[in-house]
Amino acid sequence: MKRHIPGRAMQVFSVILALFFCLSGLAAAEPSALTEFSIEELMNIKVTSVSKKAQHLSESAAAIYVITDDDLRRSGVTHIVDALRMVPGMNVARIDSNKWAVNARGSNSRFSDKLLVLVDGRSVYTPFFSGVYWEVQNIMLEDVERIEVIRGPGAALWGANAVNGVINIITKSAADTQGGFVSAGGGSYEKAFANARFGDQVGDNTYYRIYATGNQRGAFKFLDGADAHDDWDIFQGGFRLDSGLTASDYLTVQGDLYEGDIHQRLNLPMTEAPYQSTLDDDAEVSGGNLLARWQRTFSSTADLALQLYYDANRRKEAWSDQDRDTFDIDLQHHFRASERNDMVWGLRYYRTQDAFNNTPILSLDPTTRTDELFSAFLQDEITLIRERVWLTLGSKIEHNDYTGYEFQPSARLFWSAAEDHKFWGSVSRAVRTPSRIETDGQLYNGVHLPTTHFMPPVIVGIVGNDDSDSERLVAYELGYRFLPNPRFSFDLSIFYNDYDGLRMVERGAPVFMDNAAYVFQPLRFVNGFSTQTYGAEVAVAWHATDWMRVNLSYSYLESDFEDSVQLGKAPKNQVSLRTAFTLREDLDLDFWLRYVDDATTAYIDSASGFYTLDAYLTLDLRLAWRPIDSLELAIVGQNLLDNSHLEFVQEAYSPPSEVPSSIYGMVTYRF
Repeated sequence: MKRHIPGRAMQVFSVILALFFCLSGLAAAEPSALTEFSIEELMNIKVTSVSKKAQHLSESAAAIYVITDDDLRRSGVTHIVDALRMVPGMNVARIDSNKWAVNARGSNSRFSDKLLVLVDGRSVYTPFFSGVYWEVQNIMLEDVERIEVIRGPGAALWGANAVNGVINIITKSAADTQGGFVSAGGGSYEKAFANARFGDQVGDNTYYRIYATGNQRGAFKFLDGADAHDDWDIFQGGFRLDSGLTASDYLTVQGDLYEGDIHQRLNLPMTEAPYQSTLDDDAEVSGGNLLARWQRTFSSTADLALQLYYDANRRKEAWSDQDRDTFDIDLQHHFRASERNDMVWGLRYYRTQDAFNNTPILSLDPTTRTDELFSAFLQDEITLIRERVWLTLGSKIEHNDYTGYEFQPSARLFWSAAEDHKFWGSVSRAVRTPSRIETDGQLYNGVHLPTTHFMPPVIVGIVGNDDSDSERLVAYELGYRFLPNPRFSFDLSIFYNDYDGLRMVERGAPVFMDNAAYVFQPLRFVNGFSTQTYGAEVAVAWHATDWMRVNLSYSYLESDFEDSVQLGKAPKNQVSLRTAFTLREDLDLDFWLRYVDDATTAYIDSASGFYTLDAYLTLDLRLAWRPIDSLELAIVGQNLLDNSHLEFVQEAYSPPSEVPSSIYGMVTYRF
């Protein structure tokens, strides 16, 4: 049944708005600086994700959005995923207490497979299903400097799987996190959390920090109000060392360790009576990484960087038991070849080894596999008209063990028509290479129980395909930025995506198994469809006064994924409105209103294969008081317009659960 926003909630929201305007009138008598950055300063932030070299945000020929550390603090989010809801064109949906579905410019999934995610240059993408386990990305938000989010392909620089976008999470240098920091809190859903960090200086130009963070989160509820048994806890610690070895050489060494218990209720198919079991599973996750990066600056237009990292992780749950070790080394060189040519080139070697213990649900053949990736890229930024028009041409070529050589070129044109009018356009090709499960796996998805005693149960399962090919995208983009003054910015992006060779499943011939005790219905992965999507995204930032800031984003998406690749249909319209008030120098008030249009998601337990998700409107509020400069007390309410709402349904195993309204308090102290 279609759910509507309750009238009582809208009345509450109207009262809150009226209160805000009254408070803002009081604030006018005592203005103060609202944030670290004005809009002009934000537009001049140097970003690196678009061209793999530092360039001003306003001069980037891509649909890029930057989430600052101040945005994170004032939003009240407690996990990096929820912060991505600020970005136009991003589709972020909570599945249950410990899982999210995240994608850009396309249909969403628990196992979204076209988004590259980096933390300080370290890929957190898993080749198991070509996606990200978001629940183990337990980054301490206080240490994040900014998040650069590109909607659209980034494959010419970042390689395969940077198809629909790139998320680059960049943490602060150790020099910027000196002294002590502790925070702790809890509430109705955020049961308990604590963060601690200490930074100091060693020698003339060497800085370090150490940190630890932990969270215990409560359970959601199923649609019938029963406990979803999806509470979870995760703990992480680590360090970072930054050293200026010489006037030209800079070294960074950093590492993290994490461990967590993730509870979940699963409905799993069985190959014997009663053919389906419901169990409360305790997924055990753990891992760690170590990264080193050396940078040498030759001049203001020439630099060299060498980065290597090792990452190990383990995940054991009822349906999957896996270990993975990854090694990556990356070399990058930037230099000005001539007055008109600014060049960047690089080489990369990537090696990953996995080991699976087969379960009754998931089996892989072979159970252990080592894959290697070799790649090189070259990009040239050509000045066509000095200080007016730039053309950027580039491509990445790589060799992987699944599809061989892949070629991913791009062309980007940027035109600074005037100081306050910027235009850009691009044409790019990107590919997503097959994942481990697509080629080597067999996964039981669900079971259809017989309606009579004369029929055996039918178990439906995904079957890998050694002949799987890459999914391909050619993307066309246009953009416009309007920056009339330091208090206002308007950013528009328009795109058309042409996909080819998309993954889908094809029904094979049913097979009687175990002396006809059950029937196995194989679904085989094939590259069987082509489709198109198009849309537009708008981001508006307005510093109305020194004490009030407004950020509005809107995205529109047209897609027919539901008919082509059996993923469901993404929300057509999404709106995010964030307003931040600095009522006094020591008092902040922030609200965040979000609207997400209705959608559908693939769901194996539905007769049609899809589950309808109703549109929803929700509100977050944050009030923070600083009695002294080093101490902050904050209270945050989340999802306040309804007791609970449904955002997403996982494709299999997990029944639908709803995101509840919640409240938590937090104390922060710096020394």
